[in-house]
Amino acid sequence: MRARQANWVANATLLWDKRTRIARTAVISLVAGLAIAFAIPKEYEASARIMPPDQGGGGAALLSALAGHGGGALGSLGSLAGGLLGGHNTSALFVDLLQSGTVSSHLIDRFQLQHAYHKRYRIDTAKYLARHTKIVEDKKSGVISITVEDTQPQRARDLTQAYLEELNKMVTQTSISSARQERIFIERRLQSVQRDLENAQLAMSDFSSSHTTIDIKEQTRAMVDAAAKLQGQLIVGQSELGSLEQIYGDGNVRVRAAQARVSALQKDLKQMSGTDAPLPAQAQKASSDELYPPLRQLPRLAVPYADLYRRVRVQETVFELLTQEYEMARIQEAKDIPVISVIDAPGLPEKKSYPPRLLVALGIMMVSCIAMSALILLRRRWEQMSEADPRKVLMRTVQGTLPLSMRGEGGRTEMETP
Repeated sequence: MRARQANWVANATLLWDKRTRIARTAVISLVAGLAIAFAIPKEYEASARIMPPDQGGGGAALLSALAGHGGGALGSLGSLAGGLLGGHNTSALFVDLLQSGTVSSHLIDRFQLQHAYHKRYRIDTAKYLARHTKIVEDKKSGVISITVEDTQPQRARDLTQAYLEELNKMVTQTSISSARQERIFIERRLQSVQRDLENAQLAMSDFSSSHTTIDIKEQTRAMVDAAAKLQGQLIVGQSELGSLEQIYGDGNVRVRAAQARVSALQKDLKQMSGTDAPLPAQAQKASSDELYPPLRQLPRLAVPYADLYRRVRVQETVFELLTQEYEMARIQEAKDIPVISVIDAPGLPEKKSYPPRLLVALGIMMVSCIAMSALILLRRRWEQMSEADPRKVLMRTVQGTLPLSMRGEGGRTEMETP
């Protein structure tokens, strides 16, 4: 115990005797440390805090989307599917999304970070960005903190904001919830129904144009009324003609005029009645000569017209219902997409976060003083060694094999210098 205490006192005495050298080393190292500290580029920190949505249908759908993209750009994120489906929280998922290669690749291209960081390869740029980005999740609250360090305060803020934007974009693009699947199905079905409706309307318009049918019910009623009037006028005319023939004879002017009126009525009635020929043979005549379809053709036209009208009405009803369902699916899809709530938006840093110049200078000074003190103690111990000590003999042997330029002053080793 006394020998150890005496050794400690001897070392302390030696260091006290060499205090001038140690003090000179401290001053020089402090100046050098300050120079090094001021030579280190400043770095600024920009931070943002976000609160992910509650775990629900949107989160599970997002996870299913990531699992489904196993072969694409998001293939590395496919392993997240089991996590969320197994009940993991959304915060852990978003942390992995923020740390994904997809996000870093987009940021590298967006801000040209290879040129800004003076990196030759993208992988080195991505590693540098990852080292200067801190993404921390609060296990209790689920709040995620994103901190980016950069030599430019503007770029630090923009990178932090870009992380939020890329996360929102990725969540939106990969969210394939049941509402979105339903919306996509209804959208495709709506397009198909719209084409069917247009075809049905076109077929009905062609049929109506070819057969001069506008409204079969109204046209039938009007044609029957007109035919009844003509039939009544024809009966009255025939009765009048019979009376005139009994009174005046066939050569009388009034008899001939009555005969002409009866013939005209019969012709009109015959033309209005038409024939019972099939529709294709009657179509050309109706389209070229007649303004309305013949009365005898109305029953033939009613069936195809009713069929075309029914097809149009069915397609219109389906189109209206699908349009309503489509709007409801779009609203539900918007609800199912996870919405990231920004608690603290990134601001422009005003003060540097690195380096702590005073601590750097003091650290360099302390290390230099400790190294100088250790060197002084080692020299004293070397001088106290016996010349026959194997360690000293080995050192002299090694020194003899070194070139003169590498030997100590006067052929002595560094340990032998006073």
